Amino acid sequence: MDQCQVAIKISICYIFYKNRNRGLIIAQKLTNLKNQINTMKKIIASLLILILETSCGSGKLVIRNIDNSVRKLQTIDGHFDLKEYATDDLYGYNMEYPINLGYDNERNNPRNVDYFFKALAGPNGEPITWEKIEVCCPYESKKSSTGAGTLEIYKVSYGTSSLRLYVNLFEKGKILCPKGLTIKK
Repeated sequence: MDQCQVAIKISICYIFYKNRNRGLIIAQKLTNLKNQINTMKKIIASLLILILETSCGSGKLVIRNIDNSVRKLQTIDGHFDLKEYATDDLYGYNMEYPINLGYDNERNNPRNVDYFFKALAGPNGEPITWEKIEVCCPYESKKSSTGAGTLEIYKVSYGTSSLRLYVNLFEKGKILCPKGLTIKK
């Protein structure tokens, strides 16, 4: 090794030796940053839970039209055999009076949504379309494997009009045609 190479190696060792504290400071700053990110994740998760709990109003949600004695409607050609119209303006339009379709187990209840909407038509018999737009309004439920149920909000469209209906897939209740819609013929 010539003198030049030795001088370069000594210089490199000296530079590393002098800057070792900077490396420790950088590692410490990275650790602090990681801890701050973890704290922020916890804060964000807590805020999301708080928002979810209060998204449908304050206090505990009480579903007022649960009726466990009601039998599931028969299905005909892939839809419920609906025969009755709701007399209550709140039925389906208010979170405390949702359309309760929880007659089967949790996994199979979503098909009840299709059975229900396929039985309906617009106010003048026009075809309707429906899509789930939101899940909201957690409440305590013994019918859910998690101990909590939620409501689903569906947008129902016909012609150039639309409306929003609350559907509950965990509890039973009398299935009626909501006001503003008709039973498909």
